[in-house]
Amino acid sequence: MKQIEVVAAIIHDEAGRIFATQRGYGDMKDGWEFPGGKMEPGETPEESLKREIWEELETNITVERLVKTVEWDYPKFHLTMHCFWCSVVSGALTLKEHEAARWLTIDQLDCVDWLPADLVVVEDIKKEE
Repeated sequence: MKQIEVVAAIIHDEAGRIFATQRGYGDMKDGWEFPGGKMEPGETPEESLKREIWEELETNITVERLVKTVEWDYPKFHLTMHCFWCSVVSGALTLKEHEAARWLTIDQLDCVDWLPADLVVVEDIKKEE
């Protein structure tokens, strides 16, 4: 089975809300996820995440801490997703690859249709609150 390793940003704001994005392409189009993407050779996860968020959202972030690494088998590939707690340094979270985005409070996290691997992280976030 194909192996894919990615990084994802759990971007939060001062009000405690979480930034969620809706995929605009691919097999999982329309599913909701934490933004991020594939790591490039030679990059640390943190470097990769900063690059991906700049490319996808034209936003600079601070990568604060690793929250969880999720291992998930999708029908066509195995995903390893390193999820980091992050905050915005500068930029307006401009959608360049996603079709929609929302700031969600902890109580609102269930109101979007998360992709399965991201849902594992959502469930952990809800338990921490």
